[in-house]
Amino acid sequence: MSAAIVLRDDFEAPVLRQLARQATDADQARRLLALAAVYDGMDREEAARIGGMDRQTLRDWVHRFNERGPQGLINIKPLGRPSKLSPEQKEELRRLVEAGPDPQVDGVVRWRCVDLKRVVGERFAVDLSEVSLGRVLKELGYSHVSARPRHPAQDSQAIAAFKKTSPPVSPRR
Repeated sequence: MSAAIVLRDDFEAPVLRQLARQATDADQARRLLALAAVYDGMDREEAARIGGMDRQTLRDWVHRFNERGPQGLINIKPLGRPSKLSPEQKEELRRLVEAGPDPQVDGVVRWRCVDLKRVVGERFAVDLSEVSLGRVLKELGYSHVSARPRHPAQDSQAIAAFKKTSPPVSPRR
């Protein structure tokens, strides 16, 4: 069995307990309390039980604590896959959406994701799915807005006649 890893000496148990009280992340607070128990001289197995983990996991968190301090006890969300479009390409996509399609060149009167997917593939040689392209557009500040459908034989005079002309009645009197 290997020797226990020594905790850094610039912290003490009361300080860690205070940080645990102030922590907004529950997992970080549990880990801080387990490390405070270790500072108090408690057996590592028992300290791990206080933190809701096993001894090996406590050992891993001790390494992170020694390297990064209390902030190292917060779970790090992985960054995920990098975007297929560069920031310059995203900016050009923004300009393209703002300008709107040219019916003679693009063959459409309004942009849909399937149309933008084709244009992005032609201009940037990047194959994005419609869902991924929708995420990029949302990241650029656009939202999905669809025009309300109108029947071609809709009578605008009949609509105007149907609308109520009386003033709205307030529920409070």
